[in-house]
Amino acid sequence: MMSWKNLLALSKRAKTDGGFTRLVDACHQLVSERGQANLYALATAVVEGWNGLSADRQEAFFAVLATEFAPDGDAVKAAAQAYITEPSPDALTTLSGVTEPPRQELFRRINRTTGGTATLLSMRVALMACMKTRKGLNAVDADFLHLLSSWFNPGFLRFEPVSWGSPAALLEKIIQHEAVHAIDSWTHLRRRLESDRRCYAFFHPQLPNEPLIFVEVALTQEIPGEIAPLIALRSETPPAKAAKPSKVPPPTTAIFYSISNCQPGLRGVSLGNFLIKRVAEHLASEVNSLKTYCTLSPVPGFMRWLDKVDAVSLSAKDALAADRLKSWLAVHKPLSANHVQMMPADVKDSLLRLCTSFLVSHSHSAFADPVARFHLDNGARLEAVHVGADVSAKGLKQSASVMVNYLYDLGAVEARHQAFVSEEVVYANALKKWVKA
Repeated sequence: MMSWKNLLALSKRAKTDGGFTRLVDACHQLVSERGQANLYALATAVVEGWNGLSADRQEAFFAVLATEFAPDGDAVKAAAQAYITEPSPDALTTLSGVTEPPRQELFRRINRTTGGTATLLSMRVALMACMKTRKGLNAVDADFLHLLSSWFNPGFLRFEPVSWGSPAALLEKIIQHEAVHAIDSWTHLRRRLESDRRCYAFFHPQLPNEPLIFVEVALTQEIPGEIAPLIALRSETPPAKAAKPSKVPPPTTAIFYSISNCQPGLRGVSLGNFLIKRVAEHLASEVNSLKTYCTLSPVPGFMRWLDKVDAVSLSAKDALAADRLKSWLAVHKPLSANHVQMMPADVKDSLLRLCTSFLVSHSHSAFADPVARFHLDNGARLEAVHVGADVSAKGLKQSASVMVNYLYDLGAVEARHQAFVSEEVVYANALKKWVKA
């Protein structure tokens, strides 16, 4: 109740600003307008008004959305009572109608104008920032998420390969939005788009030149245990040792090594799982030699979990491993690639045991690794855990150099997804030695 009163007070104070009041009035007019002729002009006025708001007025705008564009409480009570009295389909339809917040219709009408979709995404980014310090805005965010999930349904999206021949503006966005393994130069980007590499993205019709999410794939003959060879330039990769030159065999393995979300306003809208499945289907038809679909994934939540884990909550062997690993890390600070290379065997075993245990036993906890949850919930199997796989600054800080393979058996993904929903993590037999107490 207090947060509601605070939002009312905030919106009231903001209305001393003439520009802000004009924006709020335009929103009310847009929602109530019945004629089609004025809708476009009003929606355009709202977009322009929003783009001119300062950060503090953005917070006040969301307060207005939460209060003035909420359902009518009296109408909801009356419709609910009518449905209780006579639970007919008509009564339910009336109840559903009055419980829908007017701000949802506001968002729909904004979405109709030029730039409306991009504006709504920028609104949600600002809203999520405000929610960190301002209570009472969850309902507004729920309405955004409800509509965006429908509008960005994969069935409405365009699936496209990205190649070196793609428009330069798009390639620049791939460099800009790469979130897992930074692309340092155009030369490095070109390597990731060569004949043994692939990049695919989802696009929305209203954002034709803006990738929503993209995945990078390497076509190989085996499942890799480190990232460097996948993203290195060819000149940086040691030549293969062979007695005679031989024809390169066709690839048998597709490695998904980077998935990057480009639109923070779509947080919570599930796109990555659909993209992986779409890419696997596309590759299966394009490259007949492929038999295995697997990832090489970071474990960004591991060190955060290790810092907070209570030894009392661990098994005896895991507690001993945690003590050994933490003691070694305390001495080798900051952790470097050389430290990892010289890591004693017992410390490496402790790292493997703890990371595997973390992924198997804690993927449904508050400290679950987000990448693990994504792939396991998507129906992948935890296949292998590798120490020394990522010795970049980020990899050392987040996971002490560990990376993971998640295997996608296209015929088993549904069963494995159901297992994960039932709080079971499916993992390879080779990992059992690290999981058993």
